[in-house]
Amino acid sequence: MKIDIKVPAMGESISEATIGTILKEAGSFVQADEEIIELETDKVNQVLYAPQAGVVTWTTSHGAVVKIGDVIGSIDTDKQTGKAPLKEKKEAKAPPQQPAKAASPQMEMPLLQPPPAPPTSKAGVRGSKELFLSELTIPELQQKDPIRQEAPATQKTQQPAPQAPAGARTETRKKMSKIRKVIATRLVDVMQQTAMLTSFNEVDMTQVNALRESYKEAFAKKFGVRLGYMPFFVKAAVSAMKEFPEINAYIDGDDLAYRNYFDIGIAVGTDRGLVVPVVRNCDAITFADIEKNIESLAHKAREGGLTPADLQGGGFTITNGGTYGSLLSTPIINPPQCAILGMHKIEKRPVVVNDQIVIRSMMYLALSYDHRIVDGKEAVSFLVHIKNVLEDPSRLVLGI
Repeated sequence: MKIDIKVPAMGESISEATIGTILKEAGSFVQADEEIIELETDKVNQVLYAPQAGVVTWTTSHGAVVKIGDVIGSIDTDKQTGKAPLKEKKEAKAPPQQPAKAASPQMEMPLLQPPPAPPTSKAGVRGSKELFLSELTIPELQQKDPIRQEAPATQKTQQPAPQAPAGARTETRKKMSKIRKVIATRLVDVMQQTAMLTSFNEVDMTQVNALRESYKEAFAKKFGVRLGYMPFFVKAAVSAMKEFPEINAYIDGDDLAYRNYFDIGIAVGTDRGLVVPVVRNCDAITFADIEKNIESLAHKAREGGLTPADLQGGGFTITNGGTYGSLLSTPIINPPQCAILGMHKIEKRPVVVNDQIVIRSMMYLALSYDHRIVDGKEAVSFLVHIKNVLEDPSRLVLGI
């Protein structure tokens, strides 16, 4: 019986996929639930598994664009034992080992003979320094001299790899992945279809650093994860969105839709491109839950294990360019969201506190927002709210 392999539904906004790596070639025997093919979408790569054991057949090829529900191959379950006979056949055809034969006289290597003596003034005697030096350049001696033939013969035929001449202008090319193409298209669309603006502020991270330093060991021992900066920013963003709900809104036709839940996307850089998995219900979960969620999603992102469900539904995004040493940037909105917060590198700088110049751990913040939804007043006030919460984290406990 043949079982069709179909392109599954992969999320409400995904209608097509590109055939990526074919993990099992046509004619291969596969076990049930074995990985057989990888589909590339505009969000993630998704692996399909064999529904049953059998021989796989494909009706598509690498790079083909397919729709949701398309049949791309089949599994022939009647050929479940088809792989074993192949092994037996191969083993039967293997020629029996022959006993080693004595080398024939024709194959025996001749004994090395000493080179003939070059002409000298007396037989077997080098009459002068000039005659000795001349022997070193006699071609016949160079060819027959066994010492000069110690290097393998293959070295004579190997040619050095061609090298570009000094100052040559060269290029290297590789095909863009599906994810990279979509990222490029989306970023250009955002710039063209939104009224994006970025506001900046700076925040004193001294208090957050002190809290992390005081409780990092106890936190890790109790919850099994390290206490990073992201939970502070997630909770500060939730607090600010409750005060300024426009930041958690989106345009739907002629309506503004305000989310009453707080799902925050955390940007993660991978070898395949930037992805933004979502941490759900950030208003209701603890610092430890946030860290565990981020750690799990980041691991899945780097291993290619994210599903479309991991990327859907976010209302706001936080990206940390400081991980790579960025001091300041203008992050781009992740549609249909209307705002994104950019974190940056923490640096000790001299600042004025109570009319005194002191050293503080400072970070620049950047909020990019869609001016069609959010006015400047709300955007700046939102950023200031985050700044105030982070500079006095006790506000998170008091809810102010």
